[in-house]
Amino acid sequence: MNHTSRTASTASTDSGGSPGSDGPSASPAPRGSTRRSVVAAAGAAGLVTALAACGGGGDSGKDEGGDGKAKGDGELAKAADIPEGGGKVFPDRKVVVTQPVKGEFKAFSAVCPHQGCVVKDVSGGTINCPCHGSRFRVADGSVQAGPAQGPLPEEQVSVRGGSLHLG
Repeated sequence: MNHTSRTASTASTDSGGSPGSDGPSASPAPRGSTRRSVVAAAGAAGLVTALAACGGGGDSGKDEGGDGKAKGDGELAKAADIPEGGGKVFPDRKVVVTQPVKGEFKAFSAVCPHQGCVVKDVSGGTINCPCHGSRFRVADGSVQAGPAQGPLPEEQVSVRGGSLHLG
């Protein structure tokens, strides 16, 4: 993998050793140690790459800050905009509002407890995370399908004058 620099370091000597000879070299570590270091470094780089791929990148929906709590008050939407048996995600507020049955509204953190991704949508009676496929029930935010182990934290939502408000 790093054959060129290994050859270059083997070729440099302090006291007249030549490449391939048993004479002293600039590297105090035995040859096997260098190979092990290269293999270990390659393994570590592979692990880092795998973990980075698992976490996603770019616009993956990952929450890059905050505590997962919905921020601020103010109107989220009109109550009529939330479908019965479904819901709507408000990614800028990191909250999802559902209407499990007519006239009953629930709000949950939109940050998935598995790895911090923001949930993407509500369909088929579940709140769905795009990162690893976790699904949460619209009625109570509990896990319907993992890998998430815990529910979406509940938030306070109220209806005032036909509008939904947090808090």
